[in-house]
Amino acid sequence: MLFEDTPFGPYDNSERKAQKAYELYEDGKIPQALAELSDAIEINPSSCSLHFNKALALDSISEFDEAISEYEIALALNPVDMEILNSLAVDYTRTGHYDLAIQTFEHIQQLDPSFEPCYCNRIITYTEMGQHDLAEQMFYLAQQIEPDCALCYYNIGNSLFSRGLYKKAIHCWVKTAELESTHPQINYRIAQALWAEGELERSREHFLRELRINPGDPDVIVDFGLFLLETGDIESAKEKFHRALELKPDTATALFYLGEIDFQNNDYERALKLFDQAIEKDGSLTGPRYRMAQYALMQGQKDKAASFLVSEVKLAPADANVLVSIASMFLKIAHDGKSQKSFDDPELDYAMHCLLRAIDTDSANADAYYYLGVVNAIKGRLEDAAELFAHALDIDADHVGALRDSAVVYLAMHRAQDATKRIKRAIEAYPNNPQLKAIFRDTRRKKTAEKIRGFVSRFKT
Repeated sequence: MLFEDTPFGPYDNSERKAQKAYELYEDGKIPQALAELSDAIEINPSSCSLHFNKALALDSISEFDEAISEYEIALALNPVDMEILNSLAVDYTRTGHYDLAIQTFEHIQQLDPSFEPCYCNRIITYTEMGQHDLAEQMFYLAQQIEPDCALCYYNIGNSLFSRGLYKKAIHCWVKTAELESTHPQINYRIAQALWAEGELERSREHFLRELRINPGDPDVIVDFGLFLLETGDIESAKEKFHRALELKPDTATALFYLGEIDFQNNDYERALKLFDQAIEKDGSLTGPRYRMAQYALMQGQKDKAASFLVSEVKLAPADANVLVSIASMFLKIAHDGKSQKSFDDPELDYAMHCLLRAIDTDSANADAYYYLGVVNAIKGRLEDAAELFAHALDIDADHVGALRDSAVVYLAMHRAQDATKRIKRAIEAYPNNPQLKAIFRDTRRKKTAEKIRGFVSRFKT
């Protein structure tokens, strides 16, 4: 017979492989554990627990799509298992299938309204969907069942942090640490929130606490390096970036920020090499192409700069100031010394695209409105340009570019009086600027010409 050489039959062999897989999993040998589980499943494909355990192992190495497949098989074998349903819903969230996640969590709630994880984990789903009111509702429902759930406080802290409510996030994460001192990265999250609040010394303390507990986390080390960079401790920041690379040589962000340091020190050759390495490690990393575009512009290589900028825009950088800077570089490329430019230049369209995204990200960014006004002025839309310059000045009353260029636009619109008011304000703010004084002389001449035309017109029949 088929299993005559196995003394206890095939299912016993499957159990031995499952036990071996567990031991390998505990030792951190995930690929070997997965191999044993696959063999066990081949022997006993109808075992719900084997598929579930294989999914857990896949989760541990972030193979979430494959894990979902195993959870779905396990669920088909046991449709009312709360742990399988909950783990499946969590992975639906991880992979961006939010509708499926919500449906699964709601199904759990219908099966067992007292199953607290279905509320706790739903906080994450609603947070990622931007539905923070519902995230808070899930938190309070979970609290009614388990008031001391460390994960609930952690998850709602993430929701608060994403909304810029840093003090409240800190309160929740401190509570997490009180309830579960070993919660992964909890000191790191507190450090990030304190950093955002400007409490730099307390932030430093929590970064150091995190690294004492877990000294080998490259993500924390890189972020601490950024913290040190921002606080001016350049040498310590460099040491952290190099340490991250020792632990994980393909840490692209560490390579990028080492390049940033060299770029700021005008060591462009070394910086460009590091930027190239960062792109090689992670082609989706924002930043390196932006800096390479800046260098290309410094060298007068406008086509090369434009190519880098287009590639950077396709990566969808989220920082409003970076988007404004990219737009300003596109404008510089568009203004390449020719006396006449087409209103349909692609550089102008890219600039406008970046500026609109910057305003979506930060509606109080005066520079974004100013440069958008410049684009409209170049395209001949003077009324729109004047309105955008006015909006920039509502945000920053002393914005020299908006004061200066709105005066020029008003002159082009034959509104010399408005132009004079703007340029006078600019000179009051920047009295030693010769360009402003030259524009002021133009407004005086235009204003005088308008008065003469008005005087002469009185004698016309």
